[in-house]
Amino acid sequence: MMKAAWYERQGPPSDVLVIGETSTPEPGPGEVRIRVSSSGVNPGDVKKRQDTFGLGMAYPRVIPHSDGAGVIDQVGDGVSASRVGERVWCFGAQSYRPFGTAAEYVVVPSNQAVHLPDGVSFDQGSCLGIPGITAHRAVHVAGSVSGRTVLVQGGGGAVGQCAIALARQAGARVIATVRSERDERVAAGAGAHLVVRSNNLSAEEIVDRIQNHAPNSIDHIVEVAFHANIDVDEMLLAPNGSIATYATGNPEPVIPFWPLVFKNTRLFFLGSDDFPEEAKLAAALGLNAALEGKWTGLEVEARYSLTSIAEAHEAVEQRTVSGRVLVTL
Repeated sequence: MMKAAWYERQGPPSDVLVIGETSTPEPGPGEVRIRVSSSGVNPGDVKKRQDTFGLGMAYPRVIPHSDGAGVIDQVGDGVSASRVGERVWCFGAQSYRPFGTAAEYVVVPSNQAVHLPDGVSFDQGSCLGIPGITAHRAVHVAGSVSGRTVLVQGGGGAVGQCAIALARQAGARVIATVRSERDERVAAGAGAHLVVRSNNLSAEEIVDRIQNHAPNSIDHIVEVAFHANIDVDEMLLAPNGSIATYATGNPEPVIPFWPLVFKNTRLFFLGSDDFPEEAKLAAALGLNAALEGKWTGLEVEARYSLTSIAEAHEAVEQRTVSGRVLVTL
């Protein structure tokens, strides 16, 4: 038996999250079991538990969290026994699967357990999955960014920081927008060549400040708030440029259709659960390379014990912290 947190109905965290003992999972063919050290809490985990998108319970019982890190302690058929004892980070543990990383043990397909580079902590590893893979896809989905100018909207968030680091690693000139002093610091730390504070600025002022440093316009945009920023994005974007967006505050945003058409803009909508397998694996390699280089990783702001998982969910849900939120085991 193992300790775990789960829910069997959706709702507020303090009402539905249960901490108890349940059967320890066994790895099947092609799978590994990880003894979890740290479990990352993502907005997507919170939205599933809230039923934000009205999809209901996909499984009778859900152990939340897709991201985590720890040590492989058992492997299934077809997986080399040499992986036992390997330090890893994992992604997609609760993507089309019922049981995630908010438990002492988790089972995932072997290729979703990624070697954790020496010197990188389990806490850092548990931050990488959803934001890192989303960021890698957002940076690279339109093609090479080497020698090009990339704008990362929302550079202080988890996806934004990863996107900055990955674009910089890929040889891009990186500009980021942020809305606070803290975000300005972390975006610069991730490697942005220029950080623009956009709070209290009009759209025209934001465009002017960015164009002063990018007179030839922006080649590619990583977008966190499609509904709010699409007009600014259109004004900044070069002909034949591209936008990769992974979030919006308005599910039915209005877009400047003809200006985007006349620029031959390419627009990519990104949902991390359904990226091609090769894109996820390329992202894992890219994130490890960045961590082995100059990037120090994401800022962890709050750690909670498994018994305090409801408080961890509330911190993410209510946005009371700016950095990453983890559950430690």
